[in-house]
Amino acid sequence: MTYPITRRGFLAAGSAFAAASSLPFLRAQAASPLFELNITSRTLDINGRAATVFGITQANGASGLILNAGERFSARLNNTLNEPHLIHWHGQTPPMAQDGVPGLSQEPLAPGASYDYDFTARPGTHWMHSHLGLAEQRLMAAPLIVREDANADEQDVVVLLHDFTWRDPAEILAELTGGAGGHGAHGGAAPQPAPAVDAHAGHNMGGDAMGAMMSMGGMMGHLHDVEYDAYLANDRTLADPQVTQIEAGGRVRLRLINGATATAFQIDLGALEGQVVAVDGNAVRPVKGRRFPIAMGQRLDIVLSIPKDGGAFPVFAVREGETARTGIILATPGARISKLSDAHDAAVAAVGLELEAQLSALNPLSQRSPDSGIGRRIEMVLGEAPGYRWMLDGQSFGGHTPLAVKHGERVFLTLRNFSSMMHPMHLHGHHYQVVALGGAAIDGAVRDTVIVPAHMGSVTVAFDADNAGEWVLHCHNLYHMAAGMMTTVRYEA
Repeated sequence: MTYPITRRGFLAAGSAFAAASSLPFLRAQAASPLFELNITSRTLDINGRAATVFGITQANGASGLILNAGERFSARLNNTLNEPHLIHWHGQTPPMAQDGVPGLSQEPLAPGASYDYDFTARPGTHWMHSHLGLAEQRLMAAPLIVREDANADEQDVVVLLHDFTWRDPAEILAELTGGAGGHGAHGGAAPQPAPAVDAHAGHNMGGDAMGAMMSMGGMMGHLHDVEYDAYLANDRTLADPQVTQIEAGGRVRLRLINGATATAFQIDLGALEGQVVAVDGNAVRPVKGRRFPIAMGQRLDIVLSIPKDGGAFPVFAVREGETARTGIILATPGARISKLSDAHDAAVAAVGLELEAQLSALNPLSQRSPDSGIGRRIEMVLGEAPGYRWMLDGQSFGGHTPLAVKHGERVFLTLRNFSSMMHPMHLHGHHYQVVALGGAAIDGAVRDTVIVPAHMGSVTVAFDADNAGEWVLHCHNLYHMAAGMMTTVRYEA
């Protein structure tokens, strides 16, 4: 099934709509067997200026949805806006028909239309966001939390990060592509001729093709290709941050979601030391620290022990390689709240694989040999070409051949990055285990979004082909995806 979306239709999702109030995250009423989620618009105060953005809210205005383990994701999605929209449930593993990818799993919802979803909710910190056009840049995103243990002796604090611009995202994409921005099915870009690179069949490129990709990419390296006016934590800047009351001597579980369109962050816990206990909703052996990287689409669960004498504890998200930051404040009753600058005291490092190398899944994939006759190995090269063309195996703008798998296989996918930027690669409908970094084997975390570093970085992930259909694999930098860095994993009959 394909949905013939024009360039205008792709970019229309970035338009502004009528204003609505922005309200905090609230838990859905457990007594209701069917949750209502509305695709809507909201008005935020961004450093004293009103901004009209999108939202995904319940009838009471709460952003997103929080469930308990064992509850089903039984929700009616209503499009209250006057343009088509659709929502993807990032981190969930529903049947393909409910994945929320226009032109692949579903038709976009027409204005006023509704759709009922019903599938087993996967526990963990996840989120929901648009997969149509550039609506995600206009904050069409919200938390989707399935609490692992409703009786846990810890306070949940959910933080959704975003990058904000006053500019029309369509203009940004047009500038990046030199006016060639557009889109075809699945939220990607319109078909264009592929560059003259020998992309071998079977997604396994030879040395000549790799060399061509390197020369085209320039390999000069940079962290950012879009500049922003503000960075948000739960829709607020540090000029007026969210202050969450916590208990002195208590435990807090920070559920951090990087919903930014094109910005990776370093999380700085300041005076507190935390333990990462889950990534992308999957439990890991605890890793202690005060600073942790988080790329676009990724999630971190960090458990904090609050000092018994209490106080106010800022938690910052700092743009990688820079000082620009956002964040929230955790404060015990009566604590003095100080004004915070939106500039960190020093530039932070670029986001890389330092944390990834320390992570180990508490619930890894079952042991199975890749040479047992039920395994498949696939290699894919991430590249770029002039004109802001982001490629997979030398192809871009919707020209990719789907990666073929069979139900029941253990799939080993190696991603090699020959481009000048980091790419957080996300696979729909599955969670994979990180099994090699730079060619060195590890027993890593189970994730759905992994960083593949620039300049010859490589990561190998393994997943079981246990959810039949055709599933999107893409970079979670929205502009990279829109300019071609997206393909699918298709189950063979």
